Amino acid sequence: MTGSDNGLNVNRRSLLAGAAGVLGAAALPATTAQAATTRYPSNWPDLEPYGLADTRLDLWPRADNSFILPLELRPRDKELGRVWMRDTYVNCFVVKGRPIYVATGTTRSAGLPGAAPWNDGIFVWTSPSLRGPWRLADTTGIRPGAEKGKVWSPEFAGENRAGRTVVAPWQEYWTDEGQFGKRGDVWAPEVHYFRGKWYIVACMGDHSTKVGSFMLVSEGGVEGPYRLVRGNLEKPFGDPVIGGPAFIKPGAYHHIDGGLYSEGDDAWLVLHNNLYAKFRDDMEDIVPTTNLPAFQQTPYSPEPYLEGAYVFKHGGKYFLLHAAWNRSSTNADGSTRYAYDPAGAGREQYHYDAVVAVSDHFEGPYSQRWTLGVGAGHNNIFADRSGQLWATFFRNPRFGYWADPSRVADTAVAGVVRVEWTGPKGNRLYVQRRNPGRTTSST
Repeated sequence: MTGSDNGLNVNRRSLLAGAAGVLGAAALPATTAQAATTRYPSNWPDLEPYGLADTRLDLWPRADNSFILPLELRPRDKELGRVWMRDTYVNCFVVKGRPIYVATGTTRSAGLPGAAPWNDGIFVWTSPSLRGPWRLADTTGIRPGAEKGKVWSPEFAGENRAGRTVVAPWQEYWTDEGQFGKRGDVWAPEVHYFRGKWYIVACMGDHSTKVGSFMLVSEGGVEGPYRLVRGNLEKPFGDPVIGGPAFIKPGAYHHIDGGLYSEGDDAWLVLHNNLYAKFRDDMEDIVPTTNLPAFQQTPYSPEPYLEGAYVFKHGGKYFLLHAAWNRSSTNADGSTRYAYDPAGAGREQYHYDAVVAVSDHFEGPYSQRWTLGVGAGHNNIFADRSGQLWATFFRNPRFGYWADPSRVADTAVAGVVRVEWTGPKGNRLYVQRRNPGRTTSST
């Protein structure tokens, strides 16, 4: 969960105007360049009442604004012909003067239809370009003969040594009394490069002994080897909370969907779905507090269940993203209502959307939310090496539009879609639209 200033050698003008704008401004006298203006896409009017979902096709990932990453296949992927992935995460960092793109997400084990009740860990892909070639991280020097690209797994518990824990007891595989059998799955990993080190923030899922967010730190490169930070030796981050399916044991459920936001030399843990905590300077744990602070948001009324909180900084503003189910229902006049309503009778899950709000400050207060992308929920935003903004998407296969049997074969993908910024006055982010209209602002 980094800002767009994640180490890329891109200045503000290139972010605003693009390469052509930079070259043009450089050729002008200083006074003329200072007066230059940039045309930005327009904000769309807010839907009323607050909480309605925007379903226009302009906000969908389409063939003209998105593509599926050509990730290197593992043996288990050969039959499908691509990598099956939920909660897709992609970012770009500069390491030793060179850009490196990383990709990861929730994947499934061979022979299983999904990522539960167990999966076999976290895989990482890297590339010198967003278009590829995308190769599995070279872990062969760490675990010769093991599956390439797997940087962490509950099966690595045998690597624990005195003073170095790779897998904590609460993260190991286990077997229940017959309801699920083998259990232990890891969700929604994110890869970060912060202060010269690689970190992975992820979550042990509902079928684990304890459910919640944790962090790994690499003792080498992006490929590892990774170990668990000391703050997670006994439990996930934060205290137990009430939540999750009924089969989770009391006291086992903690804050899920954790991610990392960094700015300068400081870093914060962002937790599901409204909380955050600052990391200690040594990055081995969060700063202890009686109650985790909450973002100051403008909630819907009533507020539905939200997932995948993510913070991104761009143009001097903070953007707080959530995944929200857009549910369809019938209005009194017979028309269809699309809204971010809580689950209820007569409401059908339609799309797993990305909604976003903006603030001048990390903690808020945040504006009313708007629809960033249709079906693009549980994502992240990043800037490529040229400053172009992108968001990830994966097409949720569990419910709604993408669960239809005619579409499900095209779900759980490692997708990226271009994102447009409406400038320093509009300060909105949208999936790149086809006909957004334009406004002019000074750069």
